[in-house]
Amino acid sequence: MLERDIENDLVKNVTALLLELRKGFAFLDNQYHLEIGGEDFYIDLLFYNLNLRCYVVIELKTGEFKSDAGKLNFYLSAVDSQLKTENDNPSIGLLLCKSKNNIIAEYALRDMCEPIGISEYKVTRMLPKELEEVLPSEDDIQKRIQRNENK
Repeated sequence: MLERDIENDLVKNVTALLLELRKGFAFLDNQYHLEIGGEDFYIDLLFYNLNLRCYVVIELKTGEFKSDAGKLNFYLSAVDSQLKTENDNPSIGLLLCKSKNNIIAEYALRDMCEPIGISEYKVTRMLPKELEEVLPSEDDIQKRIQRNENK
């Protein structure tokens, strides 16, 4: 999959994504535009966490993590300079990649001053059992939609 395909799937399913991220997350935008030094840059996904009182920048990579933390660090610095107010805490970055080597990730992040995490993702069409039990089924959602349309 391309990064844009993964991003589009996440945006289409933003409710499920917010449930995955846990409480307090507000979705701000995908491909959030920043102008820096007269050039255009686009953050894959931008959130704000109400509990932590900070922006959360998510960058998506379709392959293995190499040394991609520099771009994310750049975005965090830009968000803190352009969006963060005095009431906000420093922004947090999350780089989602298909796979990572823990030693390479540790070296890439060791001397960075911004809070950044790296996590692997798995593309699947099946919901994990624990989510199937708490989320409505596709049939339940269709029935609810039909009931609302008939009202």
